[in-house]
Amino acid sequence: MRARVSWTLVLDAFLAFPPFQRERVEEMGFGQIFRIERMRVDPALTQALRSRWDMEASAFAFPWGHMIPSLENVSRIIGLRVYGQAVSGYTYPCYHDLAERLLDLPVERRSSLVPRVALQESLSLYEAGKNAGESEDEYLARLARVSQRELASEPGPLLFATRGDAVHCRFLPLLEDLGEVGGYAWGAAFLAHQFDGLSASKRQTSTSGFYPFLQVWVYLHLPALGRGDLTQPGFVPIARRWDSRRDTRHLVDQLECLQEVIDSYPYLDVVWQPYLGEGDEGQPWLVEARPYFDRSVWLHALNLVLPLNLFLTQRSLGLRQSVVEFPVRDRFRRPGRSFRGVHDTTDWRERAREQIENWEQKGKGVRSDVTTDDAYLQAYALMYGEKVYKSARHQVDVTGEIASLRALLQLAVQDREAAQRQMAELRSELERVRGTEASGASSSRSAGGSPSLMEARLAGAVLRAEEAQRHLEERERDLELSHEQAMTLQSERDQLRIRAEAPEAQVAEMTRELATLRVQRPPGDQEEVTRLRAELLAQQTLARGL
Repeated sequence: MRARVSWTLVLDAFLAFPPFQRERVEEMGFGQIFRIERMRVDPALTQALRSRWDMEASAFAFPWGHMIPSLENVSRIIGLRVYGQAVSGYTYPCYHDLAERLLDLPVERRSSLVPRVALQESLSLYEAGKNAGESEDEYLARLARVSQRELASEPGPLLFATRGDAVHCRFLPLLEDLGEVGGYAWGAAFLAHQFDGLSASKRQTSTSGFYPFLQVWVYLHLPALGRGDLTQPGFVPIARRWDSRRDTRHLVDQLECLQEVIDSYPYLDVVWQPYLGEGDEGQPWLVEARPYFDRSVWLHALNLVLPLNLFLTQRSLGLRQSVVEFPVRDRFRRPGRSFRGVHDTTDWRERAREQIENWEQKGKGVRSDVTTDDAYLQAYALMYGEKVYKSARHQVDVTGEIASLRALLQLAVQDREAAQRQMAELRSELERVRGTEASGASSSRSAGGSPSLMEARLAGAVLRAEEAQRHLEERERDLELSHEQAMTLQSERDQLRIRAEAPEAQVAEMTRELATLRVQRPPGDQEEVTRLRAELLAQQTLARGL
């Protein structure tokens, strides 16, 4: 079901349920989703993100490096559980019999879709009461069917929305035992579905799924874009705090402006760790979720088995980004995106056994011992080149790079000056202590005349400050060199542009001359035409090269 359609319908259905049914949904871990109020969709932001998604790395490729929505993002933004059993099991070519048995709803043969209208009509409130002449066993069995319909009509369309208007049945086998539903890592399955939606065909202009998640993710990590308004500070999960900022411009104009802003986004304004000041109050699910936050792991949503390559975003964990092997095409093959009865019955726990074991072991921890991102950024530039820039104006944003280097250089100068002041204060204090001890006023000197404890500590602090200042001076020199190189590159680009204008003008002039000769030439001018054509091709080749 389409996300914008499903939100209103699902929330209305949930709010109309009796208290005991709401409590059942809460116990299964979906309660926080239904506390999030309706948010305006931002199609321009969604399209800008989709254009920067690298399907092979399962990551966004921005000018400043990879960024990936993580399990911590899921847990904090929408409050879904990211721990527990992998959402895995069987998928079938047809769900007709299963839908009739569990939902008491008709599904066409060789189909896996339940019509939305039929499912919504089946959720009548009178079904919560006991019918006359109904036995206790029959009553309990009917309530179980109603609860299974709730789950099929609520979290499914809301979290795993599609671009159609029907509801998919592929999660239905997992709802057969309602007591097991709360034990699944639905948040990890949701993230896999998000990755799959971002990896869809470039011809599609939107993504399926719960769109507030990606919008709020951008508000937190790229605040300078100014696409969201913080309307309810302090609410949890974090998605409850935000609403999309209204933009009345045409979608094309919004998208073009967004691409340019992202291409020139200041690197120092990227927020890698937006939750540093966040507590855990009112979020008990974070306790069990935390062990998954710093791990690269395989995500499971039945037929979707996708990697969370957190090692590409070590900066989001407070580390420096080391040089890593960039992922290539997914080596784990899976069926196509369509699940309308074209594949065989598949046991994904068997088919993806290695990836299931990876999840059960909580994946692999992310570690880094480097002190600078420079080597990674060089490898990243070689890997992606100009592909990280999407606006028409930015092919290689040397100007933005120069501005970023200037900002880093200014910051390094400030750090060095602060270190100098601190070192001067430490030296002054050390001299004061030495002078006091030399005059006999200090009683901390031992009988053997060894330095006092205070003097030794101050001397050590001075040495550490001097070492830190040397590192800062080296960093400042490196940044000055990088800035000079960027300025040189800018100058070379300007010279190449000037050099390219001359061949382009010659090409235009020769094209006009050749056209004139074709119309006016006498029979003996064929050689002149051939010569001009050869020169024209040569000049065009030169212009393209420049």
